[in-house]
Amino acid sequence: MARPRKPLLSTDRIVTTARTLVDTEGLAALSTRRLAAELGVSGPSLYNHFRTKDQILEAVADSVSAQVDLSMFEDERDWRTALHDWAVSYRAALRDHPNIVPVLARGPGRRPAGLRLADAVFGAMVKAGWPPAQATSIGALMRYFIMGSALGSFAGGFVDDEAAYDPAAYPHLGQAHLLADQQDKIDDRAFDTGLTALLDGLTAQFEGLPPGD
Repeated sequence: MARPRKPLLSTDRIVTTARTLVDTEGLAALSTRRLAAELGVSGPSLYNHFRTKDQILEAVADSVSAQVDLSMFEDERDWRTALHDWAVSYRAALRDHPNIVPVLARGPGRRPAGLRLADAVFGAMVKAGWPPAQATSIGALMRYFIMGSALGSFAGGFVDDEAAYDPAAYPHLGQAHLLADQQDKIDDRAFDTGLTALLDGLTAQFEGLPPGD
């Protein structure tokens, strides 16, 4: 009887498997040895596609950036709506893959999808009438805000033990033990509040730009 054929090893299969491993067990779980075992191949076979573990992590990070919708910068949406819709899509991608956020936070480097993302945001802002320097700042501040929101849950950081919040020491945290149970609702509301505040501030700045600036 013929042996069952092993699935062909490809760059996409390596990246998908590595991303799943990072998603489920964290960055520390990823090694070339562990990844090869998950793929059912020998370690050296990975080097036909990636020379180092860092290259694999970069590819995983870029695969997450590729999930972010950029269509809003190509259609007829105004710059504020486009930034809003992009931020929501970006956050959704990071929430699905929170363990890779520390790698993404380093910046796009040479990653193609990351560079396409940066190019789309900057280009759309300049086209809308923002001066290039301010368009750069907008890209940076939006990235800081979105990345920060994905690094952890504010509400989830409070333990659900009422005894942890001694009213003598923390007189304003009498309901803090209830936060963790509502973390998705609270975190979503906080993101929406922060995003609206950012966009309101940018709108006020944009309306104050000198004509032709």
